[in-house]
Amino acid sequence: MTEQALATVLVVDDTPENLALMRGLLKDHYKTLFATNGEQALKVAREHRGVDIILLDVMMPVMDGYEVCRQLKADERTRGIPVIFLTAKSQVEDERLGLDLGAVDYITKPISPPLFSARVRNHLLVKQARDQLANQNQLLEQRVRERTQALVETQDATIYAMSALAETRDNETGNHIRRTQHYVRALAQALQALPDFQAELSDEVIDLLYKSAPLHDIGKVGIPDRVLLKPGKLDPDEWVIMKKHVDYGRDAIRVAESQMHGDSSFLRLAREIAYGHHEKWDGTGYPQGLVGDAIPLSARLMAVADVYDALISRRVYKPPFSHEVAVGMIVEGRGRHFDPRIVDVFVGMAEQFKEIAQRFADHE
Repeated sequence: MTEQALATVLVVDDTPENLALMRGLLKDHYKTLFATNGEQALKVAREHRGVDIILLDVMMPVMDGYEVCRQLKADERTRGIPVIFLTAKSQVEDERLGLDLGAVDYITKPISPPLFSARVRNHLLVKQARDQLANQNQLLEQRVRERTQALVETQDATIYAMSALAETRDNETGNHIRRTQHYVRALAQALQALPDFQAELSDEVIDLLYKSAPLHDIGKVGIPDRVLLKPGKLDPDEWVIMKKHVDYGRDAIRVAESQMHGDSSFLRLAREIAYGHHEKWDGTGYPQGLVGDAIPLSARLMAVADVYDALISRRVYKPPFSHEVAVGMIVEGRGRHFDPRIVDVFVGMAEQFKEIAQRFADHE
């Protein structure tokens, strides 16, 4: 038995003789369903999901075939079922109306059985091909979703592997990385409502910022232990060496970018953050001395997050400051170290920073 022989045909006609004729022509080749009026036809088509084609009379009481076709094509559940009008109305304008309503064919009575059978078969073959193509498209879409998810997971794994590498060399804790990425996301979400930042801070970009933030100090892997792990403040020569970590971070991420095909937004943001998070709003930062909006937004966000966390954390050269003192010092840096608009938003959500810091507190 072929797949075509399993196709289901719905015949809609209010005349018993016509139904009998259709039954005789179709029964050996197809499964058949019958309806004697428009409302019944719509009910069968909507509830019986296996209908492959509808043979529809025009002249029926209460609801004619044209109205049935209109409703079939207006319903998402049934619009894909091909409709063939089978009617005694043979005027050109009748046929044009039927085809304009979405029917695939218009056969006038009395019918020629061989011609009728061939046209039904051909339309079923077209539907079968269309359904196969739709199924293939769904399969391809599913594979694209799976591939996209795999790429996202690979992206996340890459970020965490690289940030974990940085952790092994740094005297700061892994919780510093977790805290700063949560600060960055919270700050970006709060800024998203402001006109100055709406265009840059879509939900997608905020998600990428959250994922990229852990790489802000990846360049520290290139700093010698005698400088990176020194138990005290750095002298001027050592400070020159320490500042090179932004160059090392940028260069490492740039190498990774060169291996990617097309735009890699998360690596671009990671590179901006790694290279620019020590820039200052007034141009006194490093490595480029950028001023104001010339500093990438990603780096301006990380600057606030990184400094706040450094202030509240214990370091070999200082005790941890309280949340309130840290907020005050960020405010002092408004317009000098930090973007003043970001500081204003930070002040309004400082308690959220405090909550994040407590949730990912270091355990000494």
